[in-house]
Amino acid sequence: MSAAPCPCQTRSAAHPTTPYAACCAHYHAGPLHLQAPTAEALMRSRYAAYVLDRVDYLLATWHPSTRPAAIDANPPGLKWLGLEVRRHTVMDADHASVEFVARSKLGGRAQRLHELSRFVREDGRWFYVDGDSP
Repeated sequence: MSAAPCPCQTRSAAHPTTPYAACCAHYHAGPLHLQAPTAEALMRSRYAAYVLDRVDYLLATWHPSTRPAAIDANPPGLKWLGLEVRRHTVMDADHASVEFVARSKLGGRAQRLHELSRFVREDGRWFYVDGDSP
């Protein structure tokens, strides 16, 4: 998986498709574990965690005030199709929001999640708080 493109679909001029090992893998494990530098990076790494069924990472990056006790793994046959980040808004040094659309398919039926997510940084670490459909 490390040479494969990152599920979050981060791109740059130097890397039209960024490898997982050079992208969200840093936050999923290793020295930068749980240390996404921005709310957008955390949101992208959470999307990648959904794609890769990294339930442990999803729970660890969910703010304790809104974190569920458990998250179900992806249902069999779910295929994640892509992520589009529409907007990253920084309110102040410790609060930000990210609007995104995540697409998936289950049982031949397309699904679309459009969310405006809220994030907070505590002790230098970003957490997902909650989100609304715009």
